[in-house]
Amino acid sequence: MKALGCVLVTATCALAPTLSAAWPADLTELMARDARRAVPLSLARLLSERESVILERVARYPPELTSLVESDLIEGRLRPGTLDALDAEAKAIVGLLQSRHTNEALFRLGAILRVVADISDPVLSAGPRGYPAGVTREYYQFTRDNLDKITVVLDEPGALTLRRNELPAYWQGLVDRSRKQAPVIRAELFKRGKIVDRRTIDYRNPVFGVASISYSRTVTAIAATWLAIWRDARGDTTRLPAPKTVGPHAAFPSAETATLNGAAR
Repeated sequence: MKALGCVLVTATCALAPTLSAAWPADLTELMARDARRAVPLSLARLLSERESVILERVARYPPELTSLVESDLIEGRLRPGTLDALDAEAKAIVGLLQSRHTNEALFRLGAILRVVADISDPVLSAGPRGYPAGVTREYYQFTRDNLDKITVVLDEPGALTLRRNELPAYWQGLVDRSRKQAPVIRAELFKRGKIVDRRTIDYRNPVFGVASISYSRTVTAIAATWLAIWRDARGDTTRLPAPKTVGPHAAFPSAETATLNGAAR
């Protein structure tokens, strides 16, 4: 599967969601690559050169952080203790960068995408009821099947200018938006007591809207988090891709869009 172009715009029983059901590894890898298109070229290259190790770190991210996030997403709000723990990790990465422990710093910077992606995933914000067994599988596979139709957009104006001390409020905002979309997945993929086969729906179904928006939200959140930490460590922010407004776009007739480095799918 080819990398996505990045475009920016200004069961039968209910199961509680767990982080093991979060964005699958192949989608997470594509999101990371799309997120690198939105950060300065120097940082993008540093992360790209370490991609294999970063993805290994993502797969075995510290459980003391993921368990905090898991619990909070079920309840719909990141608790102060969780935000403090995430901020402490961001601060530690800044310290490593400033003390020139470059490899370890970049490994941890890249891998923090794990919790950022989880926070941005509506599946994990479905609440204590979760989804009937099989809904999550169909949703993620539907997203895979329709990647060629998803245009990656900047989910929130100003996200790429955030400072590290603004990240906790931003992260909570991601949870709030994910939680609002979670019911759509249940409503469209579980009807009359049965799982809806993803192959019977297409881009005209509301599930496509959720998949497209949540994918873009995740890519934006990863890039915004990386940049805020990188900026706090006084990393090179030159050659930051500048969005170019080109709207209205056929896919978004009521909104302006902006391409990143002319990339389009």
